[in-house]
Amino acid sequence: MSSVVRPPTSGQDPLTAGTYRPISSHLAIAPPVSVVIPAMNEAENLPYVFKTLPDWIHEVVLVDGNSTDDTVEVARELWPKVKVVEQRGKGKGDALITGFEACTGDIIVMVDADGSADGNEIVSYVSALVSGADFAKGSRFANGGGTDDMTFIRKLGNWALCTIVNRKFGARYTDLCYGYNAFWRHCLDKIDLDCTGFEVETLMNIRVVKAGLKVQEIPSHEYLRIHGTSNLRAVRDGFRVLKVILKERSNRRALRRREHHSPMLNTGRGELS
Repeated sequence: MSSVVRPPTSGQDPLTAGTYRPISSHLAIAPPVSVVIPAMNEAENLPYVFKTLPDWIHEVVLVDGNSTDDTVEVARELWPKVKVVEQRGKGKGDALITGFEACTGDIIVMVDADGSADGNEIVSYVSALVSGADFAKGSRFANGGGTDDMTFIRKLGNWALCTIVNRKFGARYTDLCYGYNAFWRHCLDKIDLDCTGFEVETLMNIRVVKAGLKVQEIPSHEYLRIHGTSNLRAVRDGFRVLKVILKERSNRRALRRREHHSPMLNTGRGELS
């Protein structure tokens, strides 16, 4: 992983100092950061999203889900160097996978296009990664986090599903279904994403644990969607998340059985409790 240094002082070699980008008064980084924003008909919300993005970001990748409004035009006006990628399939998971493939940065940050996420928090995610974490997971329920956009039913469902994942996979999450996350690019080779819908965040959270990656939760505040209506459906998407959990649990058991009967398959990686 790349180094972390304090911002250069007047006595430092300017050539060495120039390889790092200051991201706060106490931290400078070398790795480029890509921000992926999946969007479909979010032209009205993008101004709120882009105005909070730090100027030290290496690139912004907007994945357009066949928008019928001015989403792409607005994005290009707000961030002239934005990389626009057209989504060929459907669903948030498909959009994110498409965006990840287009990224060139060493660090990838996922941000929703509805204005609910504060881009100023990205510094906390990146700080966790350059300090040793593989995956920086946003949490609305960690100390310092919060949400303005969850009903009681959604909170209850998130808690129940999170509890199941913690017990079945040995995780210690306080939040499960949240789309504000960041990770080192190399993590993609270990989690092999293969789902298309809103359940993609849950799949990522499970597979980083199964892969033995170091996860650090980042307190995050989720704001209300500013314009438009969310495509999220609590009951429908809750069942899709549960289906993913059960499938991953079944796959994990099958792998353990194969390793038990075929010692050559045992990679030596520690088992999750």
